[in-house]
Parts: sequence; structure tokens; C-alpha cells
Amino acid sequence: MPSPSWRLPVLGDLLSVDSVKPVQKEMVMASRLGPIFERKIINHRLTVVSGVELVAEVNNEALWAKSVGLPIRKLRAVAEDGLFTAFNSEPNWQKAHNILNAGFSQAALRKYHPSMLRALDGLTAAWDAAAAADGKIDATADANKLALDVIGLAGFGYDFASFDGDEHPFVGAMSRVLEHVNRTSNDIPFLRKLRGNGADLQYEKDIAFVRTVVDDVITERQAKPGEHQDDLLDLMLNNIDDETGEKLDPVNIRNQVLTFLVAGNETTAGAIAFALYFLSRHPEIADASRAEVADITGGETPAFEDVARMRYLRRVVDETLRLWPSAPGYFRKVRTDTTLGGRYAMPKGSWVFVLLPQLHRDPVWGENPDSFDPDRFKPENVKKRPAHAYRPFGTGPRSCIGRQFALHEAVLSLATILQRYSFQSDPEYKLDVREALTLKPVGLELSLQRL
Repeated sequence: MPSPSWRLPVLGDLLSVDSVKPVQKEMVMASRLGPIFERKIINHRLTVVSGVELVAEVNNEALWAKSVGLPIRKLRAVAEDGLFTAFNSEPNWQKAHNILNAGFSQAALRKYHPSMLRALDGLTAAWDAAAAADGKIDATADANKLALDVIGLAGFGYDFASFDGDEHPFVGAMSRVLEHVNRTSNDIPFLRKLRGNGADLQYEKDIAFVRTVVDDVITERQAKPGEHQDDLLDLMLNNIDDETGEKLDPVNIRNQVLTFLVAGNETTAGAIAFALYFLSRHPEIADASRAEVADITGGETPAFEDVARMRYLRRVVDETLRLWPSAPGYFRKVRTDTTLGGRYAMPKGSWVFVLLPQLHRDPVWGENPDSFDPDRFKPENVKKRPAHAYRPFGTGPRSCIGRQFALHEAVLSLATILQRYSFQSDPEYKLDVREALTLKPVGLELSLQRL
């Protein structure tokens, strides 16, 4: 199997791993070594795949299953057996999945729509003020605030009021936790000693703080037992799993709320921020999106039904997630001895990492896969591609349960912004992608004009 040429005894490929931007480094490696290669770090071996046919093989649930890889294992210090970080063998995953499925139905999304609009009111008030001043906004920071407010209001009836002042400290704490996990996933003991324990102490403080915030969210709800909110937190507190006849225990409820605050904030915020970048770089696509929104809404606030009709804007979101999926990959573990690609032996228990940004640039995407082209997602073009060429939400039963929530939020948010503003990014700005388990653009300043 192909591997880096500078592998060292004992350390393996450790020195060639980029602890700050590991995904982007692996993309460079994949462009050099091909759609499959091996990474060895100390006594850990990991196969990285990005070819469509190989990904189709590892997505086969009969032979492969989700694996909680090293970075996600470190995140268990925060969310323990939440939906994203639970091991396959942990009973709370299936129990929570059964209970929460109802929270992501179309009927549930309809109920969340007003809360999403309320969160967007905070963003538009802030952007109106900015447009009346110097017109400058930090797109990623504001996408973070918006996504946190959306999941807080829609999921838990809790108002973080992120646009009322400085960034909510939860965002900074969670960001530091994710950066720490990203930076230390491949640590070995002597490197930890060289680094010292200052970062570890801050990490522990941040974990304690985000748990305190979540406990406050739950406590506030429990203090109003007569109020029925009909949201995710209500489901977790009150519903019973049909299979076991049990409710979720209090610790697992906290773990699930933490999971949604991370997944519902970090990933959707990244998608919205990247979409704003691409729209700022492609004014003709922004104009076409804006025209579609105007035609569907007649200039009114988008109704729930309107969002599904915004097919071109949805293609903008899909294409954004193709080039820069907020969650850049997922781990798979083989259930039994097998081969991959007809030639590479995979003993039982072997790990594979599916490198999504590189998969989404596979030759099946055409001659210029790095270009931004929403028409790739026209129905006739989608039918021409293999099903496993696009997997921004993962695969199998452990794929993202909140996919439809995230897509509705992203399309609605972009529609609201396009209705109200035109915007540009600095022509000198070069896209800089920050990695902290999720991907986001950094330094993306937009110049706003109120329409």
C-alpha cells in the first residue's frame, strides 16, 4: 500500500503529520499517493481512502461499521456517550437515536422554523447596524453566533442572545476544546511532557464550563415543568424508548445536549460561512440565488414551505459542502478479515479514514473539481455519479441524525441574508481554512450593503 516516503523507525509518519491543519495535509498526501495510502504513527496504523469505489466498499455495513477514531475518542471527554461519540456497543446510542428521531421529522422542522427566524432577527439587526456604519462584518464569527442561537432556541428553548453583545463564552470554550482535540490527537507521552500541562489545564476548565452551561439549559427547563416546549430537550426529558421502555438518564441527556451544541453549532456555522465566501466570490451565483428567493417569497419572510422550493440555493449549499464539508471525514472499522480494492489486506479491526474533501474532488466530479459550480447538483447530473461520491453527513445508521435540520437552517439563513444584503469579500483575501475537528474559513471579512 502506498505510504509517505519519509517514514521513520518507531515514530512512523509522525513528523509528517500537520497538527494544525491535518486534513489539508492529508489532501496533499492523497494528491501525491493516490486514493488509498497508509499512515503509521507509533503503533497505530490507519488507511486513508478518498476514491469513490474504495469508499463504496468501506460504506458497506455488512463488512464495515462506524469507528470512533482517535480524535473522536478524545472528544468523549466532553460528550461521553452522546450520539456522535458513543461506541457502537453502548446501549444509550440506540435508545437516544430512537427517542430523538421524531425530533428531526418534517413536522418537527416546521415547529423549529419560527425559532430559526427569531435567531436570524438577531443577525439582521446586527448586520443592519454594521451596514449603517463601516459595512464590515466577520462572516465566520457571526455564523457561529447564528448557529448557536438557532440550536439553543429551536432545540432547547434557550436564548444565548449571541448578538446582544460580545460572543457568548460557550463559543470560545468549545472552540478551544475542539482545537485542543485536533492538536493533540496524535500526541505521544514525551511530546506531552515537552508541551507542558498548561493547555491540558485550560482544556479541563473549558470542559467544566461547557458542562455548566448545558446544566443551566436543562435546569431552566426543569424549573418550568408545566410548560410543554415540543422540542429536542422535551423529547429527551419526557419520551420513552419503545424498545427498552426506558427514558434517557440525566447524564446522557447532558451528553446529548452537548452533542447538539457542538454538532449543531460548529458544523452548520462552517457551512454557512463557506457558502458566504463562495457567494462573495461568485456574484452571478449570488444574483441567481437572490432572484430565486425573491420569486418564491415575493419579498416576504420565508415561510417553512418556501425553503424546500429554493432548489438553486439548496444546490449552492450542496456544492459548498462538497468542496469544504464541515465534518471532513469519518472513520470505519472492518468487521472481519477482508481485502480493499481487491488487493489490500484488511485484518479484522483495521481502521480506515474516509477523507471527504478529497472524495468530493474525485475524477467523477469532472475536469475541474476545485471550481464552485452548483449545477453539479442538478438532478440529471446527480444521477450520473455513483451514490457514494458525496457523503458530507457520513454513512449508514450512524450518519448525521440532524441532516435535514442543518440543511433547512443553512438554506433559510442564506435566503434571509440574500434578501436583505449584497456583500463582497476583499479581492486580496485568500481562503484560509481552520481545522478544529470541523472546518471553517478564518479571516473572512465581508463588506455589506443593505438592499
